[in-house]
Amino acid sequence: MPFEWSSITLVLAQSDAGPNVFTYFGQSNIAGKFIILALAIFSILAWSVMIGKYLDLSRLRSLNLNFERKLADVNSVLSLNLKAQAQGLGPYAMLAHGAVTAYRRYSGGSGEGAVRIRMGHVENSLQRGVAHQTMKYESKMVLLGSIVTGAPFLGLLGTVWGVMDAFGSMALQDSASLQNLAPGVSGALLTTVAGLLVAIPSVFGYNFLLTQTKLLVTELENFASALADRIELEMQTELDEAESEEGY
Repeated sequence: MPFEWSSITLVLAQSDAGPNVFTYFGQSNIAGKFIILALAIFSILAWSVMIGKYLDLSRLRSLNLNFERKLADVNSVLSLNLKAQAQGLGPYAMLAHGAVTAYRRYSGGSGEGAVRIRMGHVENSLQRGVAHQTMKYESKMVLLGSIVTGAPFLGLLGTVWGVMDAFGSMALQDSASLQNLAPGVSGALLTTVAGLLVAIPSVFGYNFLLTQTKLLVTELENFASALADRIELEMQTELDEAESEEGY
């Protein structure tokens, strides 16, 4: 049986002439078109946040791992002098810099009482640092969560509004038929589809990023606890050495 190009051309022409997304958009009312455009903007924002946040979290984790490896090779944490370099070395470096600065802030002695006071300053600094870095980790997540929650409701609003207009316009006509109602309903349903297309990928991205953020916060808290233990051991070692020298 010969291959009939004319039949394929006819099918393609019919498919091109059929209704599509642009047709439904043209059949939407003004409110529906505005909501679809708003959802398009929200979709761009959501993808920008998800991609940017993922790259940012990956960068911070890499910086933390690099600093943790470097810190393992340092003999004394209290001898670190990071200053302006801490900002570019990541959250772990910021915690270490804040802890060492808090340690050096007190210069009232070298006995047991001084160790307790200094250790209190160090722990307070670490707590503030963890809270500050946690807010950085969680930045922009509120915007993404708002898009996840609000996009379906915006789509539903456009659908209800469009259906209401479609039935309202039919009430003004002498004869009501499905052909008169269908275009308005199709345009109204497009807003729900648009809302779901924005919300579905956003909710998967939000849950993934939220899990990664919680993991990084847990790692940050564990590092702060380990750093506090190491500083306390170094302080106690210095105190023991000072007492032994006085004994001689």
